[in-house]
Amino acid sequence: MPGTVPRMNPRSLTRLALAVLAMLAACATPASTVAPASGGPSVMPIEEALVDNGGVVLYVKSVGHGPPLVVVHGGPGASHDYLLPNLYRLALSYRLVFIDERGSGRSPRLEDSKQYTVEKMADDVEAVRAALHLGKIALLGHSYGGVVVQAYAFKYPANLSHLILASTFSSTRELNEALARLKQAMPADRRARLEALEKAGLYGKGEIWERGRYTDEYAKLAWGVGYFPALYGARPDANYDPLEGNTKNSWELYREMWGSHGEFVVDGNLKEVEWVDRLSEIKVPTLVIVGDHDESDPVMSREMNAKIAGSKLVVLPDSGHMTFIDQPDRFIQAIRDFVR
Repeated sequence: MPGTVPRMNPRSLTRLALAVLAMLAACATPASTVAPASGGPSVMPIEEALVDNGGVVLYVKSVGHGPPLVVVHGGPGASHDYLLPNLYRLALSYRLVFIDERGSGRSPRLEDSKQYTVEKMADDVEAVRAALHLGKIALLGHSYGGVVVQAYAFKYPANLSHLILASTFSSTRELNEALARLKQAMPADRRARLEALEKAGLYGKGEIWERGRYTDEYAKLAWGVGYFPALYGARPDANYDPLEGNTKNSWELYREMWGSHGEFVVDGNLKEVEWVDRLSEIKVPTLVIVGDHDESDPVMSREMNAKIAGSKLVVLPDSGHMTFIDQPDRFIQAIRDFVR
């Protein structure tokens, strides 16, 4: 009759149960444990996790398998997304672990903006390393993320195998000088308008939902006219939109750390970053990589290279701040050559 379950003897039931368990076990086997056929396609598994560091929740994405390479994004207040898909190629060689810094990207924002500091973000990296049982890690920081990984290297050197400082800085004073040069290079009429907006105050303008961020006009002038020449070189991104950052930044974090007086001066709590004299404390193998006309002036990268004993410097030609987009092959190869 329809709906009637046929009866089976115990021996048949045992065989069926074993077959079902074997099938479930096969389905549950992680792709990373299945060796690809020689010369055939391989699988790079993607895993997501949330790490709780004393009530601060951090979003983590892990891609690929192999020795761990932890990646810390720029901003402050951006997310790991801008590094993708270009850095996925590294997952052929490493287990890439992308962290969205506290209050950034998919990591929940904090009610107390005073909790956004470089040192606390370095502690978050350590929390992720410990929670994921990564052991010694290679650590890559791009732009502002390079500041976080320097703080990590000062505090947790025993947990590092390699350090990669990509398009970053060790002195906010020197960064402000570089930003002032970028501003001075703008067309005179655009610079005059930008400075007039800065003088009038950059926040509290427009509709109520706009008042906690830059106006669109200022964002286009600063992140478009001002920054774009120093962001790209060989492969300028046709999809680049200066208004993207204007709506996606974690603005409470950004103002706490960068400041509230515009893009060409850092006067938030990042101004405390004056570490040039501490760079000699870094003893782990270090790669310094930068574009030849980077927003983070290559002069600063050369200084880091000179101060960190045994470090390697790679200056990528015809490249701005987004080195991994302008010179993707050279960027990936430089890291593979360094982290073996």
